[in-house]
Amino acid sequence: MTEIERKFLVSSETFKSQAHSKTLFIQAYLNSHPERTTRIRIAGKKAFLTIKGKTSDSGISRFEWEKEIDINDAKELLKLCEPGKIEKHRYLIDFQGKTFEVDEFHDDNEGLILAEIELEDETQDFDKPEWLAEEVTGDLKYYNSQLVSNPYKNWKI
Repeated sequence: MTEIERKFLVSSETFKSQAHSKTLFIQAYLNSHPERTTRIRIAGKKAFLTIKGKTSDSGISRFEWEKEIDINDAKELLKLCEPGKIEKHRYLIDFQGKTFEVDEFHDDNEGLILAEIELEDETQDFDKPEWLAEEVTGDLKYYNSQLVSNPYKNWKI
């Protein structure tokens, strides 16, 4: 139940031609406290309730518990969530034996594209595709729970 992942900015849209899957995600938070977040997510025709714990000092790992729930229940729970939501398309790209999840954000986070890779341990090496840019692992402003309250459109770039 420990999630180990690293997160990166994406430098171009060339990943799209390498994707084998594209799914629309809509998600919001019942609780967005950094020490424990509770998320409702609709991913295509499925829905999930996810609880995440505090991120480790390295920013790479944290506790995660997730269960699939009925999509109609998820739609009702979204009405109880904190203000704001995340809408994004998630692309899955296989590269050198690993799967990268690339999120292209919409609405208030339009223009932001992030890639994540899940690892078996914090020190695991992996090959990086050419479209992977600066690592932002552990930078709280890139957490989905933070993008709800401080969306990308408000950042001074």
